[in-house]
Amino acid sequence: MIPAGPGGRRRADAPGHVPDTGDMTVPPTTPPSDPRPSPAPDPLRDPWIAPMRRALDEAGRAPGTGDVPVGAVVLSADGTVLGTGHNEREATGDPTAHAEVLALREAAKAVGEWRLTGCTLLVTLEPCTMCAGAIVLSRVDRVVYGARDAKAGAAGSLWDVIRDRRLNHRPEVITGVLEADCAALLTDFFRAR
Repeated sequence: MIPAGPGGRRRADAPGHVPDTGDMTVPPTTPPSDPRPSPAPDPLRDPWIAPMRRALDEAGRAPGTGDVPVGAVVLSADGTVLGTGHNEREATGDPTAHAEVLALREAAKAVGEWRLTGCTLLVTLEPCTMCAGAIVLSRVDRVVYGARDAKAGAAGSLWDVIRDRRLNHRPEVITGVLEADCAALLTDFFRAR
């Protein structure tokens, strides 16, 4: 029992005294924060995540014909999709039917000429030498790719055709956009075979 002070009122300093809070509500408890730090924003790669997801969707169409799941998207300078493609070598019997080449062809038709100045090519797998040559010749400004290709990559892994200083056009190259997702798609495809 709380001892009473003068006049019979309870003393505020008495042990066990709970002050009157009126209608005051107790704030909800905050859940503990995630101990893992959030990934820092990446101004170089983050802008390309959404269009790379589009390239991944395109890649997902390839295995239905037995083709390796690689997808590509060509964007205009304002971000409009000009062309898309996925590997179709098995489907068409055409050795040049790589995702990048098909996307570049479609984009050139949309633009009305072979020069794709101001455009960006996104592809889920690092381009091979054939595709790297087509990229340089198409004059795209930028190449963005997901997974590296240590066995046949020609944009920095095995060769660097795209940025070869001896050529008259060298697009900017941005690597590693959704790399884990792009690599997983390929790994799953080859494990299932």
